[in-house]
Amino acid sequence: MSITKERKQTLITDFRNADTDTGSPEVQIALLTSRITELTEHLKTHQRDYSSRRGLLGMVSRRRRLLDYLKKVNPQRYLNVIRRLDIRK
Repeated sequence: MSITKERKQTLITDFRNADTDTGSPEVQIALLTSRITELTEHLKTHQRDYSSRRGLLGMVSRRRRLLDYLKKVNPQRYLNVIRRLDIRK
């Protein structure tokens, strides 16, 4: 259920703003999106896993807050992230 080290590194290199950037909102949103899709697939087969569902809702709300922040600070970066990750809003 966790993201692999290689997948995490590829997401960081794809969405970073500078060479040493690992914590920008774009990177955090991309990592959360990857975890959300994996957990969604898990919940399709395990419908009664309520604790994982609660964790999923927490991740979705954290991603929503990051997206709202990014939209407020720089709308163009927000639109780029939405388009690249294929998130609907």
